[in-house]
Amino acid sequence: MKYQTLLARSFSKHEQKKLGYWALLACLFIALSFFINFKPFMGPLSVLNLRLSTGEDEKLHLFDDTDSKTGGRRLPYPPSMHSKSQCSGNPFLGRPYNGDVQFLITNGLTAWISKFKTLMKALSRYPPISIDYRQDIHCYDSMTVGLIRRTSKELSIDPSNSPYSMKDFRQFLRSSYSLKRTMAIKIGNGSRKRPRLVIISRKRSRAFTNVGEIVSMAKRLGFRVVVAEPDADVSGFAKIINSCDVMMGVHGAGLTNMVFLPEKAVLVQVIPIGGTEWLSKTYFEEPAKDMNIRYLDYKIRVEESTLIHQYPHDHVVLRDPSEIWKQGWSAVQSIYLSKQNVTLDVNRFRPTLVKALELLHQ
Repeated sequence: MKYQTLLARSFSKHEQKKLGYWALLACLFIALSFFINFKPFMGPLSVLNLRLSTGEDEKLHLFDDTDSKTGGRRLPYPPSMHSKSQCSGNPFLGRPYNGDVQFLITNGLTAWISKFKTLMKALSRYPPISIDYRQDIHCYDSMTVGLIRRTSKELSIDPSNSPYSMKDFRQFLRSSYSLKRTMAIKIGNGSRKRPRLVIISRKRSRAFTNVGEIVSMAKRLGFRVVVAEPDADVSGFAKIINSCDVMMGVHGAGLTNMVFLPEKAVLVQVIPIGGTEWLSKTYFEEPAKDMNIRYLDYKIRVEESTLIHQYPHDHVVLRDPSEIWKQGWSAVQSIYLSKQNVTLDVNRFRPTLVKALELLHQ
């Protein structure tokens, strides 16, 4: 009301009406200019799929919620893919669009994008766009903004909220990386094939300090053994894992490569000291069951941890890890996950591999 009064004092009714016409024409001109200038940047897609970081544990997704290909449903929260320093969000969200989707990347690492380019190409027929330093504009027909998290389970898909299952996801991986084996070997019935064991090697922490002893013991049991460490060549590493019937390693991100194992293979998780049993169960034991992978674990003794060389035998780190947990996650991570390696007692561990062989007979 105040502004209307000032306007009335400054201009006559005729001048106000004339000014209104000019304002309308100016708005139309601006709108027309916007359309002409930005039309070349309008993409051919009806879908925008965008992940932005909104905090350490939250992801922001933009995607079409009304596309006929998905029946107007919100997309599920499928398995996350991780690199050492960056979470990718969930590129598998784009699967229902059969390639008619474009990924926009923020806080992206060139090495990460290159590492998973095979999967990105399998999910989208368009090149991803890094939006951190782009000044141009890309237009899409529609988008939905929201935080989506439909399951509390890690490395899993809840089929009740998704058109896909973990079986579908693993088939997608096999197709993308041209993996040949769908099923682990079954020992017996006259077959002379020896099962293949892959030992996940680590260099910085939670590494096996006596790999040679482990390999020798496994060979005596009848395994063909390969020692491998995940690297930037995901395709090559996926083929190694897919060629094996048993995979073993110390608790850590390297075990997520079980997604490449054939069905009915065996995962053996070596659990270090430090009260990480619930982490081991949540991140690997439960997801293995959803992938039709048999699961075994081996909990090391204090004597098998290299922490015994860093702390006195009666130190709280060795004696009562629960006290370290009270200090917070940073303390647990810095001690039990970053400073600890494993010297496996091969005689004590031997029955675990024998059990793995028994499972391959079934």
